[in-house]
Amino acid sequence: MINASDSNGTFYILNKNQGTPIIFIHGVGLNHKIWKPQFNAFENTMVAYDILGHGKTPLKNSKLSFDNFSTQLLNLINELNFKKIHLVGFSIGSLIARNFAENYNERLESLTLLCSIFERSMEQQQIVNDRFELSKKSKSLSKQALKRWFTDEYILKNPKIYEEITSMLNENNMEDFLKIYELFVKHKDNEKFENIKVKTLIMTGEFDSGSTPEMSKNLSKCIKNSTVKIIKNGKHLCSIECVDEVNHAIKVHVN
Repeated sequence: MINASDSNGTFYILNKNQGTPIIFIHGVGLNHKIWKPQFNAFENTMVAYDILGHGKTPLKNSKLSFDNFSTQLLNLINELNFKKIHLVGFSIGSLIARNFAENYNERLESLTLLCSIFERSMEQQQIVNDRFELSKKSKSLSKQALKRWFTDEYILKNPKIYEEITSMLNENNMEDFLKIYELFVKHKDNEKFENIKVKTLIMTGEFDSGSTPEMSKNLSKCIKNSTVKIIKNGKHLCSIECVDEVNHAIKVHVN
């Protein structure tokens, strides 16, 4: 396992194997460690990295757009000499992946969008607006998020995972977090989806209240070469709670 930073300060972990590399992009407020359940499950070369302003990767930009995150990823894979990649993005990571695919489709062998928002209703939009305003006022991250991310039963049986995710949330620089969270809250689904021609898997948890199955199905209608997978009994962090099913779906997709 390699732990390193590229010339632009992006921290990443790399497990060198065979085949086209799989790159994993985490969600807002988290870091590369959420992909631990995936990292030894694939025979491909694996890379998980900290997006701008998260984990060990600094945020130097005063103004931010999703293009900045795509440039970060492009620089990383160029330095690692990866011609093509399988890309897996979770939550805000899926929005980064969508932006990357829109602009650099030719660098992808496959795309997996995990728990991706799409066409929020007015009510859904108001809920995320309220959460954002609460985070701004309290200058902290609500641990209630974990109730949306995991089933109650899973939290009860896995207190260590609860502690690990809580610790990740607590490590955030709130000023950086709010800049990036705002991108997620105000996202308008204005990608040029016709530019995404690579085979795409759109996957979410059956009980994900923020990235609903309906959103995944509607997003699939906009991406020509896409399929939908709904993870039974899964919530937002189904990649951890329902790891076997999620990993199997990705394996089938990338092979």
